[in-house]
Amino acid sequence: MATSPVAVIVERLAAQIHSGQLAPGTALPTHRVLAARHGIAVASASKVYAQLRSMGLVVGETGRGTFVRDRPPQREWDSGDEARRSANAVDLSFNHPTWPGQAALLRGMLRELATCGDLAALMHQQPPGGRRHERRIVADLLAVSRGIEADAERVLLVNGAQHGLDVVVRAMLRPHDAVAVDALSYPGFRMLAELQALDLAPVPACADGPDLDALERLCRNRSIRAIYAMPTLHNPLGWVLDTEQRQRLVAIARHHDCVLIEDAAYAWLADPAPAALATLAPERTFHVASLSKSLASGLRFGYVVVPADCVVRVKAVIRASHWSLPSLMTAMATRWIADGTVAQQEAALRHDARRRQAIAADVFAGLDLRAHPASPFLWLRLPEDLRMDRAAQALAERGIAVSKGEAYATGRQRPHALRLGLGSVPLDALEAVLQRVRDTLERLPV
Repeated sequence: MATSPVAVIVERLAAQIHSGQLAPGTALPTHRVLAARHGIAVASASKVYAQLRSMGLVVGETGRGTFVRDRPPQREWDSGDEARRSANAVDLSFNHPTWPGQAALLRGMLRELATCGDLAALMHQQPPGGRRHERRIVADLLAVSRGIEADAERVLLVNGAQHGLDVVVRAMLRPHDAVAVDALSYPGFRMLAELQALDLAPVPACADGPDLDALERLCRNRSIRAIYAMPTLHNPLGWVLDTEQRQRLVAIARHHDCVLIEDAAYAWLADPAPAALATLAPERTFHVASLSKSLASGLRFGYVVVPADCVVRVKAVIRASHWSLPSLMTAMATRWIADGTVAQQEAALRHDARRRQAIAADVFAGLDLRAHPASPFLWLRLPEDLRMDRAAQALAERGIAVSKGEAYATGRQRPHALRLGLGSVPLDALEAVLQRVRDTLERLPV
């Protein structure tokens, strides 16, 4: 079988990059120049660069071009792979809630469970979606602290918010369905979309939320099956939509008969906040959240509030994918909800996040930041003359892991920015770490 021209060009350029003939940081020809040079179509030239990007050899930056990466790609930082990290390494790419007393809390809960009268019940599997009394506890949490009134029958327990999103996608969407999503959005949903062959339709952002005029035009011109949204504390831009924006978003979804997938992973941080989409449009909203960001990242406990007529369908997907949560994990999580531990810890972390944002604002004064005052992360736009991949690599060489803006892009445009998580660094060390970030960026050659 003859090798395609695209494959030949990819192989040639890859060899030049590996050999050093194309040095790190080299600007590659534009798509049109590459096409003319090799006698191929511009669309084929785009495929060449797309394949090189997927191989981790080049990086494309909107408005600036395509560049050879600064060094051969290495395995992404893995927070659990301690052997690959120095003792002084700092991870600003994830938010792991850490607070004094976590170990003691776990020990106490294990002792409590060991002395409970129905310990043997924890050795049995749960029904899909969880046991009713534990779903009732979550429903009470939603009513008291989230402002969402939902019968326990509509609350289904899952293995964290990511699993909740996966369950909703599998239950409600089919391959090639079009889903409206913010142009900058949570990377985990993009991964799900790729696995399920969904067609993501990016919606541009305004200063304080998605461009709802653009969303309206998109729904009018295309068959949009669902809208994925983070109305309360958006990741990574930190916005909180006001009541008018939420009402219009719901009106668009109803007019065009779209499913609403409401990701509320960080919503508990914005207190108070306007009514959730699950309250405004309970007939079409799937509200997904967890305790991973407020209690412990290793506590894989989440929940989905489901429209009444979709409960059976979603339960079937839960049954097919994992059947039920581990009984021990569910018992611990719901007891911590019922005894007030979750509410107490969320209040403490809201206060902590505000202190961290104040530190970040001081350190990065004069730079282009976007963040909510109670967010555990911030969005740092880089100067136009500073390449994103070079900035991330320089920080990694100084033992600081960050998330590149391109990970959050759902369309072709790649933002020239970094996302910094603030929640995993001890508070007394945060200022020094962020100052290292700023110093590193300012010393980079342009």
